[in-house]
Amino acid sequence: MILADAPFIVALFDYPFLRYALIAGLIMGFITPLIGSFVIIRRLSFIADTLSHFSLAGLSIGLFLINTIGMDFIGDPLYLAIIASVIGAFIIEILRGYYQNYKEISMPIVMSLGTALSALFISLSGGWNSSIYNFLFGSLLTVGDEYLAIISITTASVLILIIIFYKQIVLVSFDEQYARLVGIKIGRFQFASTLILSLVVSLSIVTVGVLLVSSLMIIPVAAAMKIGKSFRNTMTISIIFSEISVIFGLWISYELDIPPGATIVLINILILVLVVLINKIFVSKRIKQAQKEIQTK
Repeated sequence: MILADAPFIVALFDYPFLRYALIAGLIMGFITPLIGSFVIIRRLSFIADTLSHFSLAGLSIGLFLINTIGMDFIGDPLYLAIIASVIGAFIIEILRGYYQNYKEISMPIVMSLGTALSALFISLSGGWNSSIYNFLFGSLLTVGDEYLAIISITTASVLILIIIFYKQIVLVSFDEQYARLVGIKIGRFQFASTLILSLVVSLSIVTVGVLLVSSLMIIPVAAAMKIGKSFRNTMTISIIFSEISVIFGLWISYELDIPPGATIVLINILILVLVVLINKIFVSKRIKQAQKEIQTK
């Protein structure tokens, strides 16, 4: 990106790619913490990293087929990343069913497979290049109409499903045993939620890249958990934090000519640190106030 020669607000009107980047970032900034809230409640924070690494396997296979084999009809390797992420979700659910008492073991197995396939096909396609770098760390400034259409449709579909099945999803996330007792098909809900997560993760690669995708999904929720009064309130706050990080991250990256994906993640972490510090200060004040009240009685 060329160093900013106009204010960010002005540049949004002058450069379409910047507008696309902002819209895509805002959409992903909404859907990722929304999904991340349920992921954290289900104690599956590591699954985003697992699926993103398996998505990288799809991307590397796509680059190999396009650059080495000459299968240009594939078009954007992102489509293979989406397919790979869905396959990874299938494998995780199969392994979770096989290892009933050690369900978490499914994620390192799938991540290891994805990492191995990525290394193999990156090597076969000629080694590291700019395309691989963009997929690793995100290329938000390169998004176009097609990507915006895909993430808009995906986000709208996921939001409709969450609205329709909100009570069931929350019940399954918080208490699987009780959900099973009231007749909810736990297996179906778990598989559907993992499938949705795989789609969101693979699409998030364009925004922040394979190595940072879980941070966009987890960190805003982690910050919101420190001040949220309820699950729904925590979800709302996490989305606000996420959107703030996208707006300021894109603005700062434009002004300083630095990668937007990494900047967005760093601002998310900064928000988390500030929330923790402020929360700690308020808690300390409450404790001191309570001690004074006890002493005066």
